[in-house]
Amino acid sequence: MSKNMKRIAVYTSGGDAPGMNAALRAVVRTSAYHEVEVFGITGGYEGMMNGNMQKLEPREVGNIIQRGGTFLKTARSMRFMKEEGRNQAADVLKKHNIDGLIALGGNGTFTGAEIFSKEHGIPVVGVPCTIDNDLYGTDYTIGFDTALNTAVEAVDKIRDTAESHDRLFFIEVMGRDSGYLALHTAIASGATLALLPEIDTTYEALAEVLKTSAERKKLFSLIIVAEGNKLGKTSEIAEELKSRVGAYDTRVAVIGHLQRGGSPSGADRLLASRLGSNAVEALINGHKNVMVGIDNNMIKYTPLGIAIRNQKEINMDEVRLAEILAL
Repeated sequence: MSKNMKRIAVYTSGGDAPGMNAALRAVVRTSAYHEVEVFGITGGYEGMMNGNMQKLEPREVGNIIQRGGTFLKTARSMRFMKEEGRNQAADVLKKHNIDGLIALGGNGTFTGAEIFSKEHGIPVVGVPCTIDNDLYGTDYTIGFDTALNTAVEAVDKIRDTAESHDRLFFIEVMGRDSGYLALHTAIASGATLALLPEIDTTYEALAEVLKTSAERKKLFSLIIVAEGNKLGKTSEIAEELKSRVGAYDTRVAVIGHLQRGGSPSGADRLLASRLGSNAVEALINGHKNVMVGIDNNMIKYTPLGIAIRNQKEINMDEVRLAEILAL
């Protein structure tokens, strides 16, 4: 064990993701195993600046592995974006003799952590927690699998209504910059199309697909729409296609924040446990300013700057698969 890593702090920041509590549990218990003190920061970067910290013991994270959200709470912070705010946070950590940080979150969380670490020299390890699955350097992020299961369950229920009434449903899922959730939802639910931020499309092409489906006597259709798709708002897309293809009675459904909540899946609990535990050992072993991820089922460390600024490409084989299976 590194003699320089006697006391660490952990926090959650940005949007919540199912599995965050499982990762926190792993951080606390792995720290105890290595005889490292761990403090929990309540309220993300705001809590760090305000000194909202408490020591965490293994028993305090019992019975949370199955809970969604984050017991440490989370918040977005404008103050931390300014140097004065980061200096205030550094003073708080110095007062508590914190030797290293573990940050649970996504792109925004890691951006703040990288800047803070460079300015004040405190080692940081990031644990990827976002339902978008958009961070470079890991096959999957914590929360993605649960959000996918939630979305698929919702689409399955909408399918019953779509089939009963011969309707065309446009179903919006989260994903401002990443289409992973929309694409995987489309494949797993048997949808006709997926509109993704990464893929250019036109109304003409979409109308042609729907007309072909109608000619094949496919009387209902499901289109999964990522909120950040390139055509625009889901309601506007639905109205435009309704005017171009008259064969369908058209409806719109937005799954919304249901995707963020709920008990994490078994896959997310396992992933969170592995990454949370390895984040502690990364700090102990001298790693700093890295994100711990999973690559081909192996633990991988990616510099925060690369994880943040490199784009995680959509899997074009999966795009093709969605097109083939929608016939």
